[in-house]
Amino acid sequence: MQRIVVLAGGIGGARFLRGLKSAAPDADITVIGNTGDDIHLFGLKVCPDLDTVMYTLGGGIHEEQGWGRTGETFAVKEELAAYGVGPGWFGLGDRDFATHIVRTQMLAAGYPLSAVTEALCERWQPGVRLIPMSDDRVETHVMTDDPGAPGGRKAIHFQEYWVRLRAEVPAHAIVPVGADEAKPAPGVLEALAEADVILFPPSNPVVSVGTILAVPGVREAVANSAAPVVGLSPIVGDAPVRGMADKVLAAVGVESTAAAVARHYGSGLIDGWLVDTVDAGTVPDVEAAGIRCRAVPLMMTDVEATARMAAEALALAAEVRA
Repeated sequence: MQRIVVLAGGIGGARFLRGLKSAAPDADITVIGNTGDDIHLFGLKVCPDLDTVMYTLGGGIHEEQGWGRTGETFAVKEELAAYGVGPGWFGLGDRDFATHIVRTQMLAAGYPLSAVTEALCERWQPGVRLIPMSDDRVETHVMTDDPGAPGGRKAIHFQEYWVRLRAEVPAHAIVPVGADEAKPAPGVLEALAEADVILFPPSNPVVSVGTILAVPGVREAVANSAAPVVGLSPIVGDAPVRGMADKVLAAVGVESTAAAVARHYGSGLIDGWLVDTVDAGTVPDVEAAGIRCRAVPLMMTDVEATARMAAEALALAAEVRA
């Protein structure tokens, strides 16, 4: 049985995984999920990326949004607003609240996040093994302008930057707070060491895959693995397929191009890279950086198209291995 490990963020990673399951139905898939987006709201531990993977693969996701629950209602949010309790900019629905309540209760009882995630997945049956990158608290913060702050800048939680501000203010730095002291969750390093293939889906290379790689030991485990490592570009035609990845790429000094993201990961980390057919002209640039590259359709318009993308990634991995 082929053992595939995927480093995944939220929407892009989750949708790619759905295609991967279709392309490789007999594979043993382990997902290392980003927890840098985690935030505490209303006294609850919210894990947006883990939940998006869990809901998407378990059939409970709001398909049009790509996040949150299908058939959602917002009575609790409305009641909190009536009491003047915020933040109002983060939309937690009633069904979603239940997940966060269960998670927070289990954490308070002493269970680590990895064990809690496993328990939550018992309900959703995502068909993959979902592991948080770390049981330790890591939060991605963004340095933004603030004339009233010392030095004229301040750090805010990534969710505030992404959801409330919609990345409309300049980001000067991306800081995974707590990552330096975090440890990989149980099973993370073992999965990477035993993998036959490691995939970087079209997730945000800075605040999703990049944050996972910031946990000490993870980047080294990927680089030292005997498995081929293949990534899929989240940039098509010099623009993000979804979201505002160009804003955080700029904050770390990386151009918003498929070739620049490949070089950002580097030949010491990835062996293969897929770009969209519109970026076929960048293939020589990527290969000049020591990374095998192919141009294929990369738009996840439906499960079938995504499965073809995943099959292309596995084919490139086999080519690299050979």
